[in-house]
Amino acid sequence: MNIVKDLSSYAIPALFFVILCVGLYRGVKVYDVFLEGAKEGITTVLRIIPPLVGLMVAVGVFRASGALDLLVYVVKPVADLLRIPKDALPLVFLRPISGSASLAMLSDIFNVHGPDSFVGRVASTLMGSTETIFYTLAVYFGAVGIKNIRHTLAAALIADFAGIFAAVWICTKVFGG
Repeated sequence: MNIVKDLSSYAIPALFFVILCVGLYRGVKVYDVFLEGAKEGITTVLRIIPPLVGLMVAVGVFRASGALDLLVYVVKPVADLLRIPKDALPLVFLRPISGSASLAMLSDIFNVHGPDSFVGRVASTLMGSTETIFYTLAVYFGAVGIKNIRHTLAAALIADFAGIFAAVWICTKVFGG
């Protein structure tokens, strides 16, 4: 185990050294190229920040206003038919929007029900089988300036629903519920 630990502590410096040596060998002005990349990175960050801030504010308002609780109440009869646990529903709605909000919701589920409960297992599986769709679209499409997302959102939502149904079905079959 110490070998892996020792190797991992030298991996990044070794990679840095190899990149520097290869760049110098090929006649690349390594520092100038680094500065150019850093400048492009800052430009990308400045393009990404507005949609990211908007998304975080929207999630905060959504939770604080009680809209999430209302949505859970309205959808509960359908969720009961699909055997989605009521306490996992907020996670179902938050996961496509925000990873940090859904992680906080997962933590709440663990605190109330425990990680080894059926709800905890479904919630864990949901976290692993779904994606933060709106966050990903905002960041990546915002970074490259794409305004028309066409079929991306529909395909991502369909994949998310498949992940939700698969998570519930698999947890029901494996753990009972």
